[in-house]
Amino acid sequence: MTNSMLLSPPDITDLEESYVIRALRSSWPAPGGPEVERFERELAAFVGVAEVVAVSSGTAALHLSLLAAGIGPGDVVAVPALTFAATVNAVHYVGAQPLIVDVAPGDGTIDVDLLGDVLDANRGVTAVIPVDLFGHCADYPRLLPLARRHGVAVVCDAAEALGASLAGRAAGAVGRAGIFSFNGNKILTTSGGGAVATDDRDLAAQCRRLANQARLPVAHFEHDAVGYNYRLSAVLAALGRAQLQRLPGMMKRRRTIRERYLDAFADRPEIAVLGGDDPGGNCWLTAITVDPAAGWRAGQLADALAAAGVETRPMWRPMHRQPAYTDAPTALTGAADRIDASGLVLPNGSAATDDAVEHLFAELRRFLASPRPDRAARSRSRKEG
Repeated sequence: MTNSMLLSPPDITDLEESYVIRALRSSWPAPGGPEVERFERELAAFVGVAEVVAVSSGTAALHLSLLAAGIGPGDVVAVPALTFAATVNAVHYVGAQPLIVDVAPGDGTIDVDLLGDVLDANRGVTAVIPVDLFGHCADYPRLLPLARRHGVAVVCDAAEALGASLAGRAAGAVGRAGIFSFNGNKILTTSGGGAVATDDRDLAAQCRRLANQARLPVAHFEHDAVGYNYRLSAVLAALGRAQLQRLPGMMKRRRTIRERYLDAFADRPEIAVLGGDDPGGNCWLTAITVDPAAGWRAGQLADALAAAGVETRPMWRPMHRQPAYTDAPTALTGAADRIDASGLVLPNGSAATDDAVEHLFAELRRFLASPRPDRAARSRSRKEG
């Protein structure tokens, strides 16, 4: 059956089309140039930072941020157990060692108490990459003072969190640098792209230089370091500029859908929404965990919604369970494994039609109201007891 509601499809309108056409007809549709510079300035103003460097992907932004922050061979970088592999991959790109730290059970972001234990134990950590999971900020009011006390650099992976905020600070606007992804499924898309956000102008200059093959400003193509072709296309930057204008409305639409999930689960304590009703979240996606007391498993809900044309997906498989990272050092409590075993990611796209949203919630109500064998068995067991 064709999906009637996708997780987070691109939300594109005539405004984006007009910006892209203008860029294509300009004298500079290639990487860099005036369109990219405008996007960088507008994004910096939106996030509230001094500098933004637009690049080809969120992964490129992570790679450049770590390099510019001086992270390399011999360094240990703490990363959360729940994240996309790009977070940990970037640590390997610079030759550093990832140390996988478990997450807080309530929101899936890095467990700050456990991170404190790791830093107190002097395991050689020189940097930490907290991840703003599903558009919900990590606990920066507690994490940043902890990192400062131990002299640890913070590079924020806000790939999923553009527009989110916590304690008056925007996602990506804390630490040495923050990064965003503009992949096709993100809340703001440039088709493919990313950005480094920072108040450190020297770090921004280093990122910009390395993203442009470390080419010196001379006519004869001279390079003073090994750089990368990480520049963002002007055409994609134009798409991002139009998306940025519409971002507040897209977040409002996603929050409306999130609130309906919260209402649907309000009288079901066995179902938890990761991050809860976070007023500063951008509501990119809605992730839930299902306690065994529900009498059904997250996979059963996924199957029922798939049969009705509604896309879902499992949680991220924890990094310490990934074949590429089974040998990485860890600090674990079991929280990420429990979220993985009981979790499901539900659609929250701003491009969904009203009919698609109504269909989703009708199917969700139908599932929650219908008996299932495991639920019936639990009910009989209670009565017999």
